[in-house]
Amino acid sequence: MEKHTRSFPALFPFQGYARKMSALALVGGLFALFIPTAARAEEFTLAVASNFTTPMQAIAAKFEARTGHKVNLASGSSGKLFAQIRHGAPFDAFFSADQVKPSRLVALELAKGSTLFTYANGTLVLWSSHADLVDGQGSVLNTGRYKKLAIANPRLAPYGIAAVEALQSLGIEQSSRARRVQGENISQTYQFVATGNADLGLVALSQLMRNGRLSRGSAWIVPQSLYRPIRQDAVILNRGVDSPALAEFWAFFSGPEVQEILASFGYTADFSPEKAEKAEKAEKAEKSHVE
Repeated sequence: MEKHTRSFPALFPFQGYARKMSALALVGGLFALFIPTAARAEEFTLAVASNFTTPMQAIAAKFEARTGHKVNLASGSSGKLFAQIRHGAPFDAFFSADQVKPSRLVALELAKGSTLFTYANGTLVLWSSHADLVDGQGSVLNTGRYKKLAIANPRLAPYGIAAVEALQSLGIEQSSRARRVQGENISQTYQFVATGNADLGLVALSQLMRNGRLSRGSAWIVPQSLYRPIRQDAVILNRGVDSPALAEFWAFFSGPEVQEILASFGYTADFSPEKAEKAEKAEKAEKSHVE
């Protein structure tokens, strides 16, 4: 497990959860003045989809510097992380590359439904490490001027599903099969291209963007009309429900500093009052069910 070393509106779309955790914080408030900051610091572990690892490292570093808490990161394909969570892996929250798996964990009563939210919308990109191979229309896919095309495993990675959908929309899913190589996750897919083992790859825009610019090579942003939206959801798992430090992180994530980081990696997100209301209703329904 990797251990991290050291604009969204300010809307917090899981307010009911936040109120409960703020009450806990108030109880300990009187003692906080007499306890050194280091002694109050907590740590928690986030399971993070491969495509979001680098942005999360930057976000975690900001949060650690501000609060003194420690954020541990475990990355991998969403499918593998989901399986690990179901088998009791010691994670406190899950940042998936899709919406299905976090919702499934809520249905399995392994996660808190009122903390579920869409933290980013991903973008699929055709990329080559060669500066002149990919043009603005992605025409290289039709000309055949490549030997290998890397995609993530669609059985494990949402970006792999999006890649297959895009190839189907372009009418080349069948004809490109002989040239395709699969990465276990989107990080391995990126590495195939970066190391020259594949001429092209359908990867995440976040892997290529640094400070809002393409870091290297040539790329074509695949039109959204060619694949279903990659909406990425996060949820707090049962193990992390009572963690004040994780509640702080959840609130921090909705702030402008995080939005700036996400934008620099090519992500968009959409918190809204409707989502906040939906989270409140989910929590009330959860309470009614228990009662």
